Amino acid sequence: PYYVDLNQSLFLQASLHSSDTNLLLFVDTCVASPDPNNFETGTYELIRSGCIKDPTYSSYYSPRSSTARFSFKAFSFVNRYPAVYLQCQLVVCRDRDYSSRCYQGCVSRSKRNADS
Repeated sequence: PYYVDLNQSLFLQASLHSSDTNLLLFVDTCVASPDPNNFETGTYELIRSGCIKDPTYSSYYSPRSSTARFSFKAFSFVNRYPAVYLQCQLVVCRDRDYSSRCYQGCVSRSKRNADS
């Protein structure tokens, strides 16, 4: 466990360990939950489909494309629950493959037309 106070900044780093140096790591989704077995209901989204949902979320430069760095501030779950769990989904792409998910950034769902 990692103990934090409300509004304390948390810094995270994820690294891909591979002999292939042409890979890129992209943070797609990070969700917090008070229940380690449920990341669907009663959750808090930090980033979803590459779209930042929490105003304190920041991504940071890394000299290696296979490392993703980001931070956010501890939020109100800290006061209401004894523990909060974080689940992140990361995407691995070929570096400089500009058609890949890693280079699309924020992907918001388009709304369907309700006409008949």
